[in-house]
Amino acid sequence: MGRHPRGALLAAWLGAFAMQRAAAEISSFAFVQPDGSLTVAGNVVHLYGIYIPPTESTCYSFIRPMPCGTRASLALEFQISGDFVHCTERTANPDGSISASCRGNGQDLSEWMLQKGWAIALPDAPFQYAALEKIARARGIGIWGISIDSTGR
Repeated sequence: MGRHPRGALLAAWLGAFAMQRAAAEISSFAFVQPDGSLTVAGNVVHLYGIYIPPTESTCYSFIRPMPCGTRASLALEFQISGDFVHCTERTANPDGSISASCRGNGQDLSEWMLQKGWAIALPDAPFQYAALEKIARARGIGIWGISIDSTGR
């Protein structure tokens, strides 16, 4: 006896829903957290394919109100300030946060952080991420030009 047509239809719909959920789009203003993650439309978003190591904290006194934070998080904040961030979810994390490919001011934010030397490409990241990290390292910019604060403060 063949499979029931409604069962096949339900399975196809559930499969399509699962794929749609995995590729959820989130667009809004973003708030950069001290660890370099973003809060976008109430979601905690980690930029896909990169790790942002802790760097020393600093304040920029030429701007009011005076923004303070890690050098990497301040760089990311300046890159996205005043613009919507558009994120495509890649994976959901056990803590409820997501890993996502995000764009701000016309740039892939993971690539931008790597180009500026503020991030490290993860082992499973796209090949170009590792290449961008190596270029920044060779130039001695970002974390490659300063010592990393091992205390994370």
